[in-house]
Amino acid sequence: MDQILGKVGSFWLNQRATKELSSMGDSINSMSSSIEGGATWLVNKVKGKMQKPLPELLKEYDLPVGIFPRDATNYEFNEQTKRLTVYIPAICEIGYRDSSVLKFYTSVIGYLEKGKLKDVEGMKTKVMIWKSVTCITCEGSKLYVTAGMKKTRSREAYEVQRDGIRVSKF
Repeated sequence: MDQILGKVGSFWLNQRATKELSSMGDSINSMSSSIEGGATWLVNKVKGKMQKPLPELLKEYDLPVGIFPRDATNYEFNEQTKRLTVYIPAICEIGYRDSSVLKFYTSVIGYLEKGKLKDVEGMKTKVMIWKSVTCITCEGSKLYVTAGMKKTRSREAYEVQRDGIRVSKF
């Protein structure tokens, strides 16, 4: 009788442990797929602080939500320094309604201010040749893209999120 109870008990305990380990494995897998954007997400998750979606952050800083590709969902934002790092799955280009084109590296870094993303790295625009974008500023219905020289664009063209078209090099 003791042997039977021992076997039943160990079977039950083994099943319970397997289920718990499987559950932990699923949690780790889902976290690791979300961490591709960086470790900040994990730190915020552990702290219980959820990160708002990137379009919501851009709206909060009065920038159009379509500046970045639609699949750029992972980012790190330091509220003290205002440093923003946006992670993009692959190097890509986006064509906008005003015929302008932006090219994105796999990570774009800049500093957020109200209506402005400055000291940008990892973004280019075509002005006869590809030039690095250094600043994006919004004032009313105008979007100013600085890439060696300041070019005015219609903000309306950047209000809709678009898919990036993958390209081989930045």
